Amino acid sequence: MLRGPFLDRNWMGENKDYISSDIIMMGLPFDGTVSYRPGSRFAPEQIRLASWGLEEYSPYFDKHLEDCNFHDAGDLELPLGNTVKSLQIIEQNTEDIYKDGKRIFGIGGEHLVTYPEIKAVQKFYKDIAIVHFDAHTDLREEYLGESLSHSAVIMHCGKLIGFDNIKQIGIRSGTKPEFELMKKYNTQAFKYEDLDVLRDKNIFVTVDLDVLDTSVMPGTGTPETGGLTFNMLVDWFKYLSDFNIIGADVVELAPDYDASGASTAVATKVIRELLMTMS
Repeated sequence: MLRGPFLDRNWMGENKDYISSDIIMMGLPFDGTVSYRPGSRFAPEQIRLASWGLEEYSPYFDKHLEDCNFHDAGDLELPLGNTVKSLQIIEQNTEDIYKDGKRIFGIGGEHLVTYPEIKAVQKFYKDIAIVHFDAHTDLREEYLGESLSHSAVIMHCGKLIGFDNIKQIGIRSGTKPEFELMKKYNTQAFKYEDLDVLRDKNIFVTVDLDVLDTSVMPGTGTPETGGLTFNMLVDWFKYLSDFNIIGADVVELAPDYDASGASTAVATKVIRELLMTMS
């Protein structure tokens, strides 16, 4: 008879029981529309392994992971090369989570995975708003003729929920028309109080890890210098902890571009703190 103990590939500190959990962590290993450096589909597995190098306690929030009551459902199996079907699978599984009265925490994968999540969430909540952390605007209509692109994800989401319900933090790269669109709808948030217009909304938080400076997060598909520090990002999370967060995701780690493993460790800690924010 085997005695163990055996290594666990799920996130440390999870509630192993789906039914009694409040938050469902789901890996979304899709990077089918990446425009520069692919590889984010390998992030969910690597993040899970790296999570065991973290403490379960967050000194930033004075909470343990067990306080978050989350269940790690594992990675979805997505058909490589089929974008439409992959997005359908993500939407269907996200919808199942909300049918069960729970909230999603998605781990990408590229940023396009946020679109099917929002499509599912809007079936259960009205007055949805998105708080979007990113280096890039992601407000294109299309990229190289493809409308289903990670660079168009916030454009798609804005058409679903209204651009007045989007706040963007850390943006420093995009086309002139995208920046004009941000100005038109006043989507950029530069200080915490800029988020207060969303206090009565149901908030979905999406974090593209390239919002962090390249000195902190080199292992991403489209690195952009001039970004946030880790502590700056956590301070935004602290402010958001008083909002009604009904879902979240963390995307765009491409672990193989940082052989040191530091980017994966940073991504894992970002996830820990965002879980605390939702709890």
